Amino acid sequence: MHGTLGGRAPALTVREAAGVAYLLRRSPRAHRVRLALDEQGNPVVTLPLHAPARLADAFVADRRDWVARHRERFALQRARYLARGPLGDGAILDVAGQPHRLELRVGHGRRRTTVVHDDGAGPAILVVLAPAERRSLAAILEAWFRREARAAVERRIAARAPQLGVAPAAVAIRDQRTRWGSASRAGRLSFSWRLVLAPPAVLDYVVVHELAHLAVFGHSPRFWALVRSVVPEADRARRWLREHARELHWSLD
Repeated sequence: MHGTLGGRAPALTVREAAGVAYLLRRSPRAHRVRLALDEQGNPVVTLPLHAPARLADAFVADRRDWVARHRERFALQRARYLARGPLGDGAILDVAGQPHRLELRVGHGRRRTTVVHDDGAGPAILVVLAPAERRSLAAILEAWFRREARAAVERRIAARAPQLGVAPAAVAIRDQRTRWGSASRAGRLSFSWRLVLAPPAVLDYVVVHELAHLAVFGHSPRFWALVRSVVPEADRARRWLREHARELHWSLD
């Protein structure tokens, strides 16, 4: 079975191998076969431009169990996301790995919208909306989470950089879709604001990971030994990110 989905994005061919329907994408940047699930939970195989399609078929057939496991994980993530309810008053958002109730109020006479932690009756995020507010709720929350993320990341850098004997040249908070953090050879670090939604130990691991790149560039055994010497639970944090990545990216949908 095969067909083509057109559009402005690179064309995707719909194929089937060993009873598994999947999408085939060709990329000029691909040097090997890659398999992943897209945002809808569909298997996607990326091939180098001139590689024969039968390589993708064989790749999927060999990894039927992988596809089944990851589809099951996707279904669990989607169920947790849907259980949160629509983004609005009463929705549940995870912050620092803990569920928080979202509470909306109208602040009559206020010039600015404010967002604060309000844990008086349990973990909550209180949004007091200025009457003239024109931003969407998602935009309001993202701006606040970015500030919270910067503060949290800077606290961890202050604690961890001396342990590693490094000092970053600059720190940026962004919405990186494919990386939780990055480090340049010039010493510039970048982190996803969504890390503030994850458990503190996970954010700590990512900060240590990027700081360690200032001492050892690349992912050599020496690099991983350095990371694990500072964060012994690094592997557990990496697993958490793999298992909850989509929930973090869906957080403000």
